[in-house]
Amino acid sequence: MRALDLKGIGFVKESQRFYPKRELLSHVLGYVGLDNAGLGGLEASFQSEICGKNGRLHIQRDAKRRVLTSRVEREATAGASLELTIDQYLQNIVERELQAGVEEFGAIGGSIVVMDPATGEILALANAPTFNPNAYSRFSETARRNRAIQDIYEPGSTFKIVTASAALEEGFITPDDLLDVSAGMWRYGSRQVDDVHRYGVLTFTNVIVKSSNVGAIKVGLRLGPERLGRYVSRFGFGQANLPDFRGENAGIVWNPAKLDPGAVASVSMGYQVGVTPVQMVTAVSSIANGGTLFEPHVVRAVIRDGQRVEVPRKALRRTISERTASQMTAIMEAVVEEGTGKSARISGYTVAGKTGTAHKVINGGYSPSEYNASFVGFVPSRNPELAIIVVIDSPHGKGYMGGAVAAPIFKRVAEASMRHRGIAPTVNAPPPVLVAHGVNEDLPPIVPVVNDGSNTRVERTRVDDGLMPNLVGMSAREATRVLTSLAMTSRPNGAGFVLEQSPAAGTVLVPGTACVLTLGRLSARAGPSAGASQ
Repeated sequence: MRALDLKGIGFVKESQRFYPKRELLSHVLGYVGLDNAGLGGLEASFQSEICGKNGRLHIQRDAKRRVLTSRVEREATAGASLELTIDQYLQNIVERELQAGVEEFGAIGGSIVVMDPATGEILALANAPTFNPNAYSRFSETARRNRAIQDIYEPGSTFKIVTASAALEEGFITPDDLLDVSAGMWRYGSRQVDDVHRYGVLTFTNVIVKSSNVGAIKVGLRLGPERLGRYVSRFGFGQANLPDFRGENAGIVWNPAKLDPGAVASVSMGYQVGVTPVQMVTAVSSIANGGTLFEPHVVRAVIRDGQRVEVPRKALRRTISERTASQMTAIMEAVVEEGTGKSARISGYTVAGKTGTAHKVINGGYSPSEYNASFVGFVPSRNPELAIIVVIDSPHGKGYMGGAVAAPIFKRVAEASMRHRGIAPTVNAPPPVLVAHGVNEDLPPIVPVVNDGSNTRVERTRVDDGLMPNLVGMSAREATRVLTSLAMTSRPNGAGFVLEQSPAAGTVLVPGTACVLTLGRLSARAGPSAGASQ
């Protein structure tokens, strides 16, 4: 065309947005139209900040359209840059494992979100199916939708975390209280809810570990609609809390005043409530961090004119107390160790989580064959670095339950993520390697401590006399359980057995405070008490 030199035909240069990594992070970044206007994701929600402003040029012409004078009335300005919380390596892991999981289980699609529970930062977010923003028009609207924030689903048993937290916080029940679920079913009018198995009498902990619907319903009815509804709201459900995206779905939460016993039963086990994956992982992150709900976000800072302005993390509210958070952590650990989440166990690490399996609503009714399978949890459970949710839409072929479908995907994502971030093992960790710059013959020999189970014989201060017990020589897990029973939280440093503690043994016990545990495997530092575990 240029070579033809046609009269009246000219050429104008235009800029075009290009995404060099193609599908990577496509639902977060979004895409732009022909005029470079953002049509989705961050491109749309931060359009006014990242596109800059056009300049203005004033030109004076004569009658023959010849330019006489010109002056710049307003200089063009460059747009701002966004610094994201996304870890590109984790994003690769998440997209890889999600796609592999969807293909393995013959699913329609799914979502995975990885969050830092201490800040609310989203470290990775992926959906399947996905799309290439360089050619977005070739993909369906379904592929372009950010499922993790726009599509709601009934969470099923993962929502029992909310019911359990509310009951523990309100003092209606303790982890060791017994519930009779021997009937194996609950009936309201013509409606009947069944457990997968008949369990008999269970502790409240085992109601969650075995995911008993009947047990969760009994606890929910004891709470009542008003109290249960209050905690549903506290955990952020029914609210749009993600400021970085347009079109976030707030979910569906019913007015507690309109909930009859049948509706309360449904909500207690994760039905008749609509949530997004981001809402669910944000709620569980508040348990992981000790009870604070942080605003989820993907923009860490805005860089404009060479100045970096960091976006501060925002604590929305307290959901539960530290004591309840510690109790829930122990319960969720048991889910993974001995309950429905065994497929999420990771060698060398403690994992806390909960499975979920919920019938999908199709054509106004619950489908007998279509499910949403999910798993949500955090690792390492006692010093959480990552909170992860996996939701798989309509798995077929190799199973459909959250423990069989979503939990193994969670495990693969968590394992690879912890290797990448250099998170040391928390169970049977290798002894530290000491490198000396010189030799001092006066130092006592270093002898590894071997856990043969005898550390349970360490003499301790009585726990019912108002004084701090002696935790030296215990494993980290045993010490944490003792502290939890005393309404205290643990702050472990290191790995192995307790060498030192603060507050010290014999001091006045103050419920609600934290006990700092120094962990290790060197008997020379552990003192006489640790010697009992050799």
